[in-house]
Amino acid sequence: MRRITFGAVTVVVALTLVACGSGSGKEAASTGDHNAADVTFAQKMIPHHEQAVEMADLAEARAAYSQVKALAAQITAAQGPEIKQMTGWLRAWGEPTAQPTAGGGHGSTGGGHGVAGMMGSEEVAKLVGLSGKKFDRQFLTMMTAHHKGAIEMARTEQADGRYPPAKKLAANVIKSQSEEVAFMAELLKQP
Repeated sequence: MRRITFGAVTVVVALTLVACGSGSGKEAASTGDHNAADVTFAQKMIPHHEQAVEMADLAEARAAYSQVKALAAQITAAQGPEIKQMTGWLRAWGEPTAQPTAGGGHGSTGGGHGVAGMMGSEEVAKLVGLSGKKFDRQFLTMMTAHHKGAIEMARTEQADGRYPPAKKLAANVIKSQSEEVAFMAELLKQP
């Protein structure tokens, strides 16, 4: 792969961390200032982010290219604080941190439960079994689809949500992950 400068992605992630990572998630999350769309957004985005971090953590030992490793580190650095923030909101609202499953329990990452962009266990297992350039290509392909799912959920939050910090987080997800999708598309063009 040619060296592709990812300075713009680094700046976006740094700005996102400043904008999103500063709150504990407990910022005045009273019951009257959010709606069901805000709850759904947080409950779906938490396992979505957890899976992205899980996938990104694989890159340190398996990726061939430094650009992929750096992107994965940025994903973890941005999404880890966002998970804490959304978890804080849900707890402050008295809501479960995972959506109820069909059996009445609460699900997490296992298969996605209809969450846009979530990978199934077979897809994640395939990624775990790869290394080098094959890992890089599969990681970039999967993370692109994963990010597009996050962007879709964030657009729904922008349209239907009421809680200002959640809407702000959604705007940051749309901006930063759209830029990362464009960066990954450039990486995927390389031999």
